[in-house]
Amino acid sequence: MARDDNFFREARDFISREAVALLPLFETFANEARFAREWLSTSLKELPRGASILEVGAGSMLLSCQLVREGFRVTAVEPVGEGFEEFRQLQALVLRAAACSGETPTVITEPVERMPELAPFDFAFSVNVMEHVPSVPAALRSVFSVLRPGATYRFTCPNYLFPYEPHFNIPILFSKALTGHLMHSRIAAHTASSDPAGLWRSLNWISVPGVARVCRTLPKAKVTFDTGMLANALSRVVDDAQFAARRPTWLIALARLLVASRAHRLFALLPASLQPLMDCRVQHISVMQDLPRAKL
Repeated sequence: MARDDNFFREARDFISREAVALLPLFETFANEARFAREWLSTSLKELPRGASILEVGAGSMLLSCQLVREGFRVTAVEPVGEGFEEFRQLQALVLRAAACSGETPTVITEPVERMPELAPFDFAFSVNVMEHVPSVPAALRSVFSVLRPGATYRFTCPNYLFPYEPHFNIPILFSKALTGHLMHSRIAAHTASSDPAGLWRSLNWISVPGVARVCRTLPKAKVTFDTGMLANALSRVVDDAQFAARRPTWLIALARLLVASRAHRLFALLPASLQPLMDCRVQHISVMQDLPRAKL
């Protein structure tokens, strides 16, 4: 990563000295943070150095600290909810590593729905967080309320209108309740989380149409959905061994077939509501105007 200096490398060195047993966990989250940084690259290029950024659900804090290193003013919201207790120790070490160079973000431990009154932000984002908030409408309204006119909240998360649950790699069987009942043993046997039952309870079944409905109630909001996330995810299964290791064998084989034939690019033609992943932008427009509805 050729952006100023690489905080991820420094954090790894720090953790290898302070808590070497946490290195495997660190590598997983560092891999996700690097991917998220690349995903955000087009949005961040539009911001001036020193712009104010809000990360909703900062997890390990790696990406927030990297963005501080790059010259942004970052506020990180991370209450560490149910099913994510393993974040706590790693998060504390990452913040200690950042403090060594005086480059820590402002940290808010309140849930996003109960954020304190904050100065408006130039940009906000979250990565695989919105599917865990207790109330999607409340979270969206809270984030939107701290965007300055012209600013955007960009987030990616699963779209539960598509019948696949990516945390547990199981099919969705009509509803969360029925899926939980019929897939109980698969959920309980999920070893990637120290608290699979808590992780399952945290899922809120967010969907593209549901997000669009909430955004229509927000004054001066424009919502759009990018349809390239599935193609990117399939490419990542092929190119990123660490990411692929957390996917089922059948998905890896399918991804390799689709990417080799370049057929994965065709998925970008599907409407956002039929995609398994959403890449959503909610912009606070500066002047009320007639806006076309988001293509779902």
